[in-house]
Amino acid sequence: MSGPDPKLVELLLAAERVLVFTGAGISTGSGIPDYRGPSGVWQTRQPVYYHDFMTSEAARVEYWEDKLEGWVGFRDAKPNATHEAIARLEDLGRLCCVVTQNIDGLHEKAGTSREKLVELHGTNSAAECQTCGQRFDPEPLFAQFAIDSKPPLCGCGGFLKPATISFGQSLRAEDIARATAAARACDLVIALGSTLSVSPACDIPLLAVESGASYVIINRGETAHDHHPCVTLRLEGDVGEILPPAVEAVRAR
Repeated sequence: MSGPDPKLVELLLAAERVLVFTGAGISTGSGIPDYRGPSGVWQTRQPVYYHDFMTSEAARVEYWEDKLEGWVGFRDAKPNATHEAIARLEDLGRLCCVVTQNIDGLHEKAGTSREKLVELHGTNSAAECQTCGQRFDPEPLFAQFAIDSKPPLCGCGGFLKPATISFGQSLRAEDIARATAAARACDLVIALGSTLSVSPACDIPLLAVESGASYVIINRGETAHDHHPCVTLRLEGDVGEILPPAVEAVRAR
C-alpha cells in the first residue's frame, strides 16, 4: 500500500471512542503462529478440553507438554507495529478499549493499559490455580515440568494451568461484561486479524454496531462478517501494513 487508506483515516479522525477487536492475525508478525488460518495450529493439534484437564492426570500431562512446546516463543515474542499503533490510539485519547482473543500478552507489552484491555481468552503471562484462583509466574512452573513432567499443583492442592481459557471452559463473566460495556460505548469498532468466527467473542463488534458504531474489518483472508450489511469498510491485507500508517496519519493531524 502506497499510503494510508483515506477512508480509514477519515473514520479514525471522526471517532472519539474506538474499540479495537483483535485476533491471531495481528501477532503472526511477532512470530506467534496463527490458530484458525489455513496453516494454523487448529489444523494440526487436537486441544485438551477443560473437563479432561480437571479429571485426568494423563490429560494434564498432555496439556502441559503442549504448552511447554510453545512457551519460549510466547515468552520472548515482541510487539509489532500493529500492537504499537493500537497503543498509540490510547496515547491520542481515542481508544475506548482493546478486546482481544489473543493470549500472547503483546498488547500490554506494547503499552496498552490494563484498564483499556480485555483478554477474552486469558493470557499465557500467568499461571492460575483452578481451585483458589491464585496466580503465579509461569516461568519456574514450565522449568520444573521440563525436568520431571509432573503437572504443577498450587499450595492449596489445586491444579495449575496457564491463565488461558481452555476448550470447554467458560469465559470469565467480568471480561464479557467489560467487553460488552465497551461495545455499547464506542463510536467505531475495528476488527483486526480475526476470522470473526469464534463465538461469543465475535459478537462483540456486532454489539457495537447495534449501538450505532461504524464497523471496519481489516484481515488477510475471508471473515464471517464480510458480507454483513453493517460493515462500513472492509480492507483486505496485512494489518501491519494498513493500520499503522493510518494511525500515524491521525497523529500527524
